[in-house]
Amino acid sequence: MTTYHGNSTRALAPPIWIGPLKVDPPILQAPMAGFTNYPFRQIVRQFGGAGLLATEMVNAKGFVWLDEQEATHPDRLWGVADEPRPLAVQIWDNDPPTLAKVGRRLATEYKVSVVDINFGCPVRQVTQKAHSGSYLLSQPERMGQIIEQVVAACAPTPVTAKIRLGCTRDKINATDIAQVVEGSGAAALTVHGRTAADMFRGEADWEQISEIKPFLKNIPLIGNGDLDTPEKVVRAFQNFDVDGVMIARASLNKPWLFAHAAAAVRGEPVPPEPSLEEQRQLMMHHYHLVCDRFGVEKGTVLMRKYACCYAQGRRGARDFRKHVAKVTTRDEFHQVVDNYFPRDLQPAPV
Repeated sequence: MTTYHGNSTRALAPPIWIGPLKVDPPILQAPMAGFTNYPFRQIVRQFGGAGLLATEMVNAKGFVWLDEQEATHPDRLWGVADEPRPLAVQIWDNDPPTLAKVGRRLATEYKVSVVDINFGCPVRQVTQKAHSGSYLLSQPERMGQIIEQVVAACAPTPVTAKIRLGCTRDKINATDIAQVVEGSGAAALTVHGRTAADMFRGEADWEQISEIKPFLKNIPLIGNGDLDTPEKVVRAFQNFDVDGVMIARASLNKPWLFAHAAAAVRGEPVPPEPSLEEQRQLMMHHYHLVCDRFGVEKGTVLMRKYACCYAQGRRGARDFRKHVAKVTTRDEFHQVVDNYFPRDLQPAPV
């Protein structure tokens, strides 16, 4: 158990304001496509520590198409209407009117706390095929048009933006983009410390994130990248010029990380990690929630990737992944968990 002395949340990580929304602690859960679904968010809330949660990113064009066909709204909005607030929904596309239309629906019908616009996704399907996500970092004027129209459509619900440092290492333009984001009316800026070309390779550059802060006048800067321990969250606040932090991939196999990080920045003892049995129970709870929504057949298949996350980094995780990737029924899932889920907290050999 680790204790950080001499710091309080107020001193090390005071609350931030995203428009009229107070985010306390300023530790945010990142939107992650295919992962940050309703059950995952429920589990994060059970542990606490996240000042703002977010859905998976929603394709605005697809949302509009479903609406025009009078079809069910996107699965990625499952649970949004009724779950606790605050909650952000992230949207992506490259067409300002389409994004504004969806943003208005989210603000007025779903009554979300924040509408976030994705300008950071580096995946080819989003960038090269749809000319969205981090592709738009090369088009600051287009980004400004998008933000202005979404802000106008969503008011008074705040609109935020998430970006990367730039498209490539030789074209880092985050300081210029930051000024466009604020000048267009966004209420906060989140920056992932890699470029689009980096994908998730190498280390996030927090020095580059820090360099953006002097270019923002009134909105908070939230840093994102490689925060996988409470110690790293504390160091981010201590060593870099950011107002908040966003935790992403590390939370997929440690949804309690937000609570532990919040304790650390308050100067309180960091609780011990849940036992493997408690982690297994969490995974099964997640599985049952997914099956309740999608049925056992589809839910079991969807749960494969989540199950792999729960075992990640543990001794025996590879064997578990090999078997859980093939399950198709509830009985098979239970059998694989009983027989192959890691049985000790030792990390996997490097």
